[in-house]
Amino acid sequence: MLDKPILSLEKVSKSFPGVHALDQVSLNVFPGKVMALLGENGAGKSTLMKVLTGVYQPDAGTMTYDGNTGWFKTPRMSQEAGIAIIHQELNLLPELTIGENIFLGREPINRVGKIKWSKLYSDSAELLTRLGVKHHPKTAVKELSIADQQMVEIAKALAFEAKVIIMDEPTDALTDPETKALFGVVEDLQKAGCGVVYISHRLKEIFQICDRVTVLRDGQFIAESALVDIDESGLIEQMVGRKLEEQYPYVKTEAGSVVLSVTGLTGHNFKDISFDVHAGEILAFSGLIGAGRSEVMKTIFGAFGKHPGRVEMHGLPLKIRTPSDAYRAGIAYISEDRKGDGLILSLTVKENMTLANLRAFSSGPQLRHRQERVKAAEYITSLSIKTPSMNQEIGNLSGGNQQKALFAKGLMTQPDVLILDEPTRGVDVGAKKEIYQLINTLKQQGIAIILVSSDMPEVLGISDRIMVMHMGRISAEIPREKATQEQLMAHALGSIKNEVAS
Repeated sequence: MLDKPILSLEKVSKSFPGVHALDQVSLNVFPGKVMALLGENGAGKSTLMKVLTGVYQPDAGTMTYDGNTGWFKTPRMSQEAGIAIIHQELNLLPELTIGENIFLGREPINRVGKIKWSKLYSDSAELLTRLGVKHHPKTAVKELSIADQQMVEIAKALAFEAKVIIMDEPTDALTDPETKALFGVVEDLQKAGCGVVYISHRLKEIFQICDRVTVLRDGQFIAESALVDIDESGLIEQMVGRKLEEQYPYVKTEAGSVVLSVTGLTGHNFKDISFDVHAGEILAFSGLIGAGRSEVMKTIFGAFGKHPGRVEMHGLPLKIRTPSDAYRAGIAYISEDRKGDGLILSLTVKENMTLANLRAFSSGPQLRHRQERVKAAEYITSLSIKTPSMNQEIGNLSGGNQQKALFAKGLMTQPDVLILDEPTRGVDVGAKKEIYQLINTLKQQGIAIILVSSDMPEVLGISDRIMVMHMGRISAEIPREKATQEQLMAHALGSIKNEVAS
């Protein structure tokens, strides 16, 4: 029998202009238990958490927390009451140190109001050790990888000593060891009697660490149940309202001529990278975080300027020193960090989509706004982007819909080569399949696609060839027919000597 909930939301509703985000939604969080909160992008999960933590005020509904009924008026009030949230989107100040970020606004002070730096850094070091992070707390956040920045976000939440902790896609950028460390922390929180809300699209994790699950769809409450009473296919059907017969649809095509050829490319965190990618082919790059995959792709795209090595398109040498050079050459890159590299969150959906190809909508210094609107509308429809308007600020969209808009931005440049860096990170199972179908359509149209992914089932499911990287070098090239998850992991760890397919 379950204890009384430490937190209970009942019949919560919230509307915005043109959008009914929440409609009679309920959620229960129990002490010492992990409640999974699932739903497709746009289902209302983020809105519900913002209502809970005082970012938004609800239109209707009640909240009971720790025996008291009422809503928090500000995020600060929810924090002081013992509710901490680990956001999916990183919210750190890159110029400050790890310790300064962890205790920002809550620095320990002495009797005369001065910051006790030694305590701040010693407490930060304890939290980092607990999470298995080896960086010194005086390290600037800007020097950290995305994965390490995510661990700092987690440390910030743990520093609150909260009664309820909300984890929004906490493992999206984490390696397997880091994920294991996080799961150990979740277990400690449970033993301490904390209630945890765990939001993730990784269903394997849900069944691994959660006790119960609440499912939302299109802003409505669908079901709450114990995880022992439901299986993965049942959860997916509740989330999307239909059965998904095949999560990783593969389309076999005849690869065409070589479109992009890279020889001896060397740069930051990688050395002597050589590969070809053909028209109508999906070439995947697998490996652990830190292996250098993203750095290779950003170098090809011109983000790091001049570099040793040779890059050719259709047999002709390229000199790419800026992303603008890459776009003009027919190379588009979809970044793993959509907030930092891909989108300008204060601009509209339409403006973000057309930003990389404004020349196509220009007559001299003037923009042809009607043509721009028509093209944006086409992509909103074809990619099923959920937005009340193309003039909506893109920062107000869910993460999955932002990702689709980022796809549109790259596709509007009409590339011959499309580089996809973790394209389904933070995207729900229904939207994932839509993205896979889009990738397959582009493949059938003859676009050469490079897929960088840490999701091994994804790599094995949709790619034609797989390059595995280990410590900045290619450790294996494996055709789809011969690839296994165990083989990819062994090469990623460097436990098998270099293997190149003939």
